[in-house]
Amino acid sequence: MSRSELVRLSGVSKQQLSRLEGGQIRLRLDHLKPFAKHLGYTPEQMLLWGRYPGTGEGEASEEPLRRVPELDNRADAGGAPKREIRKDGRHSDLIKPEGWVFPASFVREQLRASPERLLVIEVNGDSMAPTVVSGDRVVVDTGHKTPTPDGLYAIRDAFAGIVIKRLQVMRSAKQTHVKIISDNPKQGSEEVLLSELEVVGKVVCCLKLI
Repeated sequence: MSRSELVRLSGVSKQQLSRLEGGQIRLRLDHLKPFAKHLGYTPEQMLLWGRYPGTGEGEASEEPLRRVPELDNRADAGGAPKREIRKDGRHSDLIKPEGWVFPASFVREQLRASPERLLVIEVNGDSMAPTVVSGDRVVVDTGHKTPTPDGLYAIRDAFAGIVIKRLQVMRSAKQTHVKIISDNPKQGSEEVLLSELEVVGKVVCCLKLI
């Protein structure tokens, strides 16, 4: 990770980071907390590097992990003011107390996304069966809000809920439309103007329970 990226993620200034790296400031746990979750280690591991289990030379250090939050799309945002809330434009979505944890290499090499942009969403209903069924989870890259290439996306429905659909861009000489497709043959499809479609993100992984 570059210094610029670490500064952006942590909110710590470049000057402060330089002083910490150069030993001009004596490190404490509170200095390391802004960096810890982005580097995949605890503040204690970083402060006691070489003396903390799993950080010494010759030891098999654990691979950094990345936490990905999961939406609580079954809860009422108005009834749980103390819960963590994710802002998405004019919408507010509740976050479950416990998220998902993935190896950093999986996020980087397989999902090819920044962990800060990822979100886990539970599938409700059978409109996308057999591709994904109710109870399955999908990992969504919220930084990918343009429905291209064609594929699975999380979108807002007419009631501001989040649903998983297959999107296909229908380009024409006048206005661009998007075909919203249900993989379940018993469900219909519809077309909307691209300007009327609200994309939450692109599905990059499906988590199935069998």
